Amino acid sequence: MLRPKIPTMPTPTGIATPPAVVHPTAVEPAPPAAPVVPAPAFRPVVQLTPGTALALVGAGTAVVLVVGTVLVSMLLATAVTAASVAVCALVVRSLIGQQHKRR
Repeated sequence: MLRPKIPTMPTPTGIATPPAVVHPTAVEPAPPAAPVVPAPAFRPVVQLTPGTALALVGAGTAVVLVVGTVLVSMLLATAVTAASVAVCALVVRSLIGQQHKRR
């Protein structure tokens, strides 16, 4: 009945360029290098003053409040949408039920 048509490989049109030829080259070892002495690790010391600690706490609180507000508003929008869909479903159900009772 229905058989799939398998596409055939199209023949190239125009001039086909042959692949480039790669000639191997000899690898010469690098001359021995002088031993490298690692530099001492420098770690800057972070000093928290009362002002910066208060600023960090304030910024963290602001971030938590903003993120919480956004999440709660998204949850509220979802709940309102679900309630409106449920009300629409009830109205459509009652309209369909009344239509069947009239016949």
